Amino acid sequence: MSENSQIRFPGATGVGSLPGGDTREAAKTVTGSFEDFPFLPELPARGPGADMIGRTAGMLVELYARVEPSGWRIGDRPGRDTRRARSWLGEDLDALEEFTQGYEGDLKVQAVGPWTLAAALELKNGEAALSDPGACRDLAASLAEGLRLHLDEVRRRVPGARIVLQLDEPSLTAVLRGRVRTASGYRTHRAVDRQVVEATLRDVVGTHGGPVVVHSCAPDVPFALLRRAGAAAVSFDFALLTERDDEAIGEAVEGGTRLFAGVVPGTDVPLSDPAGSVMGVRTLWRRLGLHPGLLAEAVTVTPACGLAGASPAYARQVLAHCVRAARSLADNPE
Repeated sequence: MSENSQIRFPGATGVGSLPGGDTREAAKTVTGSFEDFPFLPELPARGPGADMIGRTAGMLVELYARVEPSGWRIGDRPGRDTRRARSWLGEDLDALEEFTQGYEGDLKVQAVGPWTLAAALELKNGEAALSDPGACRDLAASLAEGLRLHLDEVRRRVPGARIVLQLDEPSLTAVLRGRVRTASGYRTHRAVDRQVVEATLRDVVGTHGGPVVVHSCAPDVPFALLRRAGAAAVSFDFALLTERDDEAIGEAVEGGTRLFAGVVPGTDVPLSDPAGSVMGVRTLWRRLGLHPGLLAEAVTVTPACGLAGASPAYARQVLAHCVRAARSLADNPE
């Protein structure tokens, strides 16, 4: 069993983003919906700097980014885009602190991981940082230091919480397979060596003394690589799994890695009953020959991805639905 085998998480939480721009309302919603596993909400509808790339770029130490027509580009000094990203993050932390007075339990905070950040941030020449191994190393080191400072700030504001860090890596599979397009769009960047990817992730994961979840809502999540890099849990869109993933998932569960199963659609659709939402998880468990009693220990129920594209009413409905679905798994594992 791995060192992560002793880590336990509550049965349901969110992924990160929510619709709208009201920081206090978002904090009130997540703390009210997930009494034992709230998260720091992200509100990208506010504009550049509130999006996941801009938000994480604002955390970087001695690296700065500004908005260009093509996206976020690394610059020499902090400008208004950096200041805006940091200001919005400060507002989000203020609201979270207000609604977590006296809270003791798990609290999740999200940031973009080093490889998705390298695929998204441009160098001065307009190409992704991914194109330059040295830039990738500098970016990962800056991110690691920025995360240390950010997590220290969260601990100061919510001292009773066990902080769970989520690294968002939706571009990870594309990085591994050489599918990230160049600035021209006619070529792709060379695939990054898996050992380099793993080592970089391990370094960033190691900046946090507590549990780390790696999230990707893209197909073909590299479960085994993430486990070796030290992830205590892997968060994914359950609908994108195929039977090719069975072996990796079975090994993850048996090794003590938690599954954050995204089973509830992230955009407005009619929802099934909570038991129906986790029926696929039960089916997977039977196919893998895993003991039903492990379900509640091994699975945290989440939306399939962020909820930024949902209506506010649907987003609230989804969060409550995840809690009920998790309860269904725990009460009726068979």
